Amino acid sequence: MKLLHVAASYLPAVRYGGTIVSVHALCRALARRGHQVHVYTTSVDGDGNSAVPHGVPVAIDGVTVWYFESQHLRRIYRSPALGAALRQHVSEFQLVHTHAIYLWPLWTAAREARRAGVPYVVSPRGMLEKALIEQKSAWMKASLIGFIEKRTLEGAASVHVTSRREEQEARRFGFNLPDVRTIPNGVDSDAAAAGVMSPMIAQIIDDGPFMLFLGRLNWKKGLDRLIAALATTADVRLVIAGNDEDGYRSTLERLAATAGVSRRLVFAGAVHGADKHALMAAARALVLPSYSENFGNVVLEAMAAGRPVIVTPEVGVSDLVRETGAGLVVDGSSATLGPALQTLTADAMVGDAMGARGRAAAQRYSWDSVAAQMEALYQSVLDRARC
Repeated sequence: MKLLHVAASYLPAVRYGGTIVSVHALCRALARRGHQVHVYTTSVDGDGNSAVPHGVPVAIDGVTVWYFESQHLRRIYRSPALGAALRQHVSEFQLVHTHAIYLWPLWTAAREARRAGVPYVVSPRGMLEKALIEQKSAWMKASLIGFIEKRTLEGAASVHVTSRREEQEARRFGFNLPDVRTIPNGVDSDAAAAGVMSPMIAQIIDDGPFMLFLGRLNWKKGLDRLIAALATTADVRLVIAGNDEDGYRSTLERLAATAGVSRRLVFAGAVHGADKHALMAAARALVLPSYSENFGNVVLEAMAAGRPVIVTPEVGVSDLVRETGAGLVVDGSSATLGPALQTLTADAMVGDAMGARGRAAAQRYSWDSVAAQMEALYQSVLDRARC
């Protein structure tokens, strides 16, 4: 198949979280399976641009990536050059797959695909959360849902979600959704850690047992309730590793000071390669107490590394954790999250047993397996289009 994936941002802009990594991993796996995979994206990377050429093909792991510049309205990734490329070339592809919603490249790709009669698949990537939109989003998202995204979703050949929870959330909007397919994200369980561990990370590990949060510092991740739970424990140490694009660290530091746990809290900043691998391997457990998480890539990574996990039910992959015994699924209250932290800090043998079960379960989630499921979805869309 000749496939076009459209994402607002892409490698090397990893500051935007797990979606970028998982979209590229899927594209890479599809390319390995013999498909012609192209990606249209922007070069937006924070306030600047990634160091990539514009408007020419860039080969990354067998995937042909086309970067387009966004000069104005960068918050929604508006790119007239990307729009022009879509109008000119979208009919050359058998199927279009868009990742996320609310952003200019994605609704433009859906519109151009409809005009050209090319079927498209939409992956909301966790952005269809009704309660969170009502709680945190401005009127703009409500308007987009009603006037743009409704048509995008209802006009799709299929909607792809990564977990049962994400499907439930998507259906709460009452849209006339097409075929909805649940296909999880995958994990590179044999990924090698590149480089040498930094002295700072080595010192963090040498200082003794710790629980690990790994991800963007964002209110949605539930770090406020993790700090509150930390205050109910006697000797648990917490390492928070991740980039702070939203300037949320200062809020967390104030919360920690108020709770009296600042001395047991370590901010490691963004970690990659050997540093990330070392922290994951040394942690007593990975903790992800999110208010909303359509999947939770880092949870699957921890399971593949043989480490136990503590997650809240709002994390999409929590069903897998519960079913396999790979960790603990607890609500975000201090009364339950605190004892979970204490238990896995105090008893390494219990954690290791959970980790072993997690590692066995994660072996079923190779990216090749995920790509095979996505390939079957694409084929079913094309078969229906021929009828």
